Amino acid sequence: MAVYKIYPDQDAFLASEKPKNNTGFDEILEISSYPTSSVGQSSRALVRFKTSEITSVVNTTIAAGNWKSNLELNIASALENPTTQSVFCYPVYQSWDGGTGKYGDNITSASTDKTGCSWTFRQAEETNAWLTGSFPTYVTASFPTTLKGGGTWYTGSTGGIDLEATQSYGYNADFDLDLDVTNAVKLHYSGTIDNNGFIVKLQDGLEFAMSSSIRNRYFSSNTNTIYPPALCFKWDDSSYDHGTLAVLSSSNAVINITNNKGEYTDEGKTRFRLLARPTNPVRVFTTGSIYRTNHALPSASYYAIQDAYTEELEIPFDNDYTKISCDSTGPYFDIYMNGLQPERYYKVIIKSNLDGTTSVIDNENIFKVVRNG
Repeated sequence: MAVYKIYPDQDAFLASEKPKNNTGFDEILEISSYPTSSVGQSSRALVRFKTSEITSVVNTTIAAGNWKSNLELNIASALENPTTQSVFCYPVYQSWDGGTGKYGDNITSASTDKTGCSWTFRQAEETNAWLTGSFPTYVTASFPTTLKGGGTWYTGSTGGIDLEATQSYGYNADFDLDLDVTNAVKLHYSGTIDNNGFIVKLQDGLEFAMSSSIRNRYFSSNTNTIYPPALCFKWDDSSYDHGTLAVLSSSNAVINITNNKGEYTDEGKTRFRLLARPTNPVRVFTTGSIYRTNHALPSASYYAIQDAYTEELEIPFDNDYTKISCDSTGPYFDIYMNGLQPERYYKVIIKSNLDGTTSVIDNENIFKVVRNG
């Protein structure tokens, strides 16, 4: 499989309404803008992934070739959204502590629960405030003069490289975020900029507004669901050389996985092999069964991985990154089991261009990923 996900080592959201509260153990990451009395407030999400994991994926799993990387956030609830809006994502400039606080904690001067970043401070014990002036080249922040803080980030162009990722949607969208952060991750990987993760915020024109109330809440890494934030790497590892195999052309066909063991540990790579043949093959003189003769799928064939319980597509069909390969034995594709959430059941779905039309094949090919150790 040419799709591989890693999960955050830290995340939190910064809330201007409670400028000293840490949210590092909250189940939610809030990206919002809403009024309180005569003051507009905003919240921004911080998400960070280990440099060692990024390096391992690029050096060992991908190993070579072009790749892209997307930051994925899954919506928990979306309230009072305008007709159109945009969300922006940037690499964070300064380091920060995730912490173990929650938004509703009662923080007082005597409280010891000051374990991580907040709107005002970026590290534990209310130390090291976010930079609010004299920014280095390519670095900025955004805040009202009465609410200084809220993080610092590299701007949309750092040394000629565009680091701004954005997504726009309407009020009736699903609000899940899939932000292309490839350029930033490549700079993290190369060490050109420090890996302090990402900040995700509403567009400037909506933040701190008195005329709108936007409360978009996303699942954090502390969620008890299957929807934590993820950094998704994608690359094309497909190979298509069917040798002497005939290419299947009829949609009246049998397409199924031949080697599904049903259960896999959350480690390593598994290759799934497919049997593809016409439902009623042409009779020929042969010493073997014609019903066992494999065919190649057309080159425009793809797989998707669906959560068997929620029916959410964990890995959707992608014309570039979920191609089905083929060799002289038959069609196949690879799945990295440690890129999937353990203790879940997943279903494989196949899509191919047969008879000049798109056919989607769901034969209830289900497998479970279990935690190793």
